[in-house]
Amino acid sequence: MNISATRAVRLVARRELATRLRSKAFVISTLIMLVFIGGYIVLMNVIGSSSNHSTVGFTPATGSLAVSVKSTGKAVGEDITTRTVSEAAGRKQVSDGKLDALVVGGPGDFTVVVKKSLKSGLANTFNVLARQEALNTQIRSLGKDPADVNRAVASASVHVQPLQPAGEYQTQRLVLGIVAVVLLYMSLMINGQAVAQGVVEEKSSRVVELLLATVRPWQLMAGKVLGIAVVGLVQMIVFAAVGLGLGLATGVLSIPAALLTGTAVWTIVWYLIGFFMYAVMLAAAGALVSRQEDANSVVTPVLMLIIVPAVIGWSVIPANPDSQLGHVLSMIPLFSPMLMPMRIALGVAPAWEIALSVVLSVALVVGLVALAGRVYRNAVLRTGARVKLSDALRSA
Repeated sequence: MNISATRAVRLVARRELATRLRSKAFVISTLIMLVFIGGYIVLMNVIGSSSNHSTVGFTPATGSLAVSVKSTGKAVGEDITTRTVSEAAGRKQVSDGKLDALVVGGPGDFTVVVKKSLKSGLANTFNVLARQEALNTQIRSLGKDPADVNRAVASASVHVQPLQPAGEYQTQRLVLGIVAVVLLYMSLMINGQAVAQGVVEEKSSRVVELLLATVRPWQLMAGKVLGIAVVGLVQMIVFAAVGLGLGLATGVLSIPAALLTGTAVWTIVWYLIGFFMYAVMLAAAGALVSRQEDANSVVTPVLMLIIVPAVIGWSVIPANPDSQLGHVLSMIPLFSPMLMPMRIALGVAPAWEIALSVVLSVALVVGLVALAGRVYRNAVLRTGARVKLSDALRSA
């Protein structure tokens, strides 16, 4: 039966897609990752909401300090809730963990009671307040009005002239970039290895001989890679939608939606480029062996081309996003899928660098498809001992 090349590739891809989307491994791995993403966002929300919030008790004698403590805390980034209690009740609540601190004494000479230690945000708040109270005392001793002096001090500011614009949401963008690359890395590793394992499985079970009676080798390879790429793409879209949705809903991410969407889209684009780049090499590598036991020996060198750029990217980019090394490495096709999404998320990748890296990477993919197709064609029907790469490249 003769069928067109497009239909042959589509049939093979549809077979891979239907088989893998229904598999327990796909469902379980997707659910595990969704639980991980949801748990991480919830944890970040809890940490973010609790780390900068404190409850402070005041006795009737120190109640006049409550307003000053709240305003001072706001100035240093600490959200403080105040409560008026008796000293005895307040000390018990501090001991029980219901109050982070209790202010006793008087406005001019107060003491802060804590269970074990004063958290850093509250320590900064009370240190600033103590200095202000000491300054007010000195001002009064000179016969001046502390309110007038405080207003003059509050209106004073330093003029800052930055040489480069400061990046907004830098910490959140860094976290977003790291998460995007981690998801991309895991998807490439899992789905890339699935390509090689599928090739070896079909070859060892002789199913490939039946398939090649209907389609050509390059069509079988292309269909397999395309089908598994779509499976990974479905996962990436689900992960991005759930992660961004939860991040925005919980307030963990305050980055504008346009920046979040742009990062998600570019992550998916680089997933597709990276997947085709590595998957065709893994398909060719899988065709060189006939047993699953031998697969690691041919798959590991290709996986190292994913692992090494990822490790370098996680080390170089977060430490210095705009470094010259990051600029250069992100332009090299084998490094681009791991480094460029992070630089895009951080907003340090110029448009021309993104465009050039895409062009270079796509060009490499085209070359790898031709080379891997030759290896696959010449090795996939050869059973028994491992086929040498040089022999697969030379065979007619």
